[in-house]
Amino acid sequence: MALGTVEIVALVVFGVLIFGVDKIPKLARNVGLAKGEYQKAVSEVTTPSKAEQDMDRGGMTAEVDLESE
Repeated sequence: MALGTVEIVALVVFGVLIFGVDKIPKLARNVGLAKGEYQKAVSEVTTPSKAEQDMDRGGMTAEVDLESE
C-alpha cells in the first residue's frame, strides 16, 4: 500500500495547517538532530569500549601488551 501523490500533498497541507509554516523547519531540524543522536548512541553501544578491549588482553593496555611481546 504505497502513498500516491495526492496522499503526500494532503499530508503536507495537513502538516502546515497543524504546525504552521514557521515550525516545520524547526521540527525537521529536531528530527535530524534526534536521528544523529540515536545513530551516535547505537555506534557507541556496538563498538567495544577501551575497557572491554583491555579485558580481552588480560587487563593490559595496548601499550603494555606491545612492550611485553
